[in-house]
Amino acid sequence: MRKALHLIAATIVGLIVGSVVNMGLINLGASVMPMPGGADTTTVEGLKASLPLFEPRHFTFPFLAHALGTLAGAIVATLLAPGRTSGPAWVVGVAFLVGGIASVVMLPAPVWFSALDLLLAYLPMAWLGHRLVAAMFPGRRRAAV
Repeated sequence: MRKALHLIAATIVGLIVGSVVNMGLINLGASVMPMPGGADTTTVEGLKASLPLFEPRHFTFPFLAHALGTLAGAIVATLLAPGRTSGPAWVVGVAFLVGGIASVVMLPAPVWFSALDLLLAYLPMAWLGHRLVAAMFPGRRRAAV
């Protein structure tokens, strides 16, 4: 029972850290790469209306936010998981993937971005996050949850 609670807590902390990294990069992106004139990204409706104005460069920070947010969340979840098991990292990756799928359904982003985002930003980053921690702490890892 204690191990299960520890796994749940590791997953929740990983999700929170990943979300903070994601939002931090989204906010940073808006200041580093200004949105096209007339774009309102403060609401979902404004974002939907503004997406046709976006150039490919405007999708850089959203992709980085999704990928690095998932990576950070998976790293933290694995670091906190008993035995450095991979389960919490995969849960973080799947949770962020579900959010990415919801975003694709709600927002009319270009197909190339949606495909790139869904295929490379979530599950591969969860895998990489877990592998990085496993490589840093060899011998401390047990079988996956």
